[in-house]
Amino acid sequence: MITLLLADDQALVRGAMAALLGFEEDLEVVAEVGTGDEVLQAARRTRPDVAVLDIEMPGMDGIAATAQLARELPGTRILIVTTFGRPGYLRRALEAGASGFVVKDTPSEELAEAVRTVARGGRVVDPSLATESVVGGPNPLTNREREVLTHALDGGSAAAIGARVHLSPGTVRNHLSSAIGKTGSSTRVEAARRAQDLGWL
Repeated sequence: MITLLLADDQALVRGAMAALLGFEEDLEVVAEVGTGDEVLQAARRTRPDVAVLDIEMPGMDGIAATAQLARELPGTRILIVTTFGRPGYLRRALEAGASGFVVKDTPSEELAEAVRTVARGGRVVDPSLATESVVGGPNPLTNREREVLTHALDGGSAAAIGARVHLSPGTVRNHLSSAIGKTGSSTRVEAARRAQDLGWL
């Protein structure tokens, strides 16, 4: 029996996934959580073979939860199942320690097979996303550029962003200028949205 932890902030989606996977004779859902912050505690309690995580959740996102889980419970394999099939997300999830990455419109039989493959130690990656990820190349943004762009999504000034990230307005402007160039954008908000669409933030 392969035991599973499911993490998704949408209760309806989580419940449907639990029901679909529960129909499989060799799969058993042993824990369900609605935020990334709950993943590690639930995994410590239940020791699942596979954690099936969404990316965009309240609190800690699925990629950060993946890194934490991979570090603290390496025996639990991680499969990302998300609505947001962005190449940057794929790359970041695999770098964080995920063994698989599929989108939510994957048929239930394929999802169950992906869980089995990951549980056996294999890798599963959505083929179209894998191609996009290779073609798109790695995330060119530095950690600081990602940080200031994330705050730029709100349209805040360089001074306001600087106050949040403990940098001078001039340094913030330098990071934003660099990020604008790397994303081929003309404004900080456009750069932030483009980076978000590519899964770089």
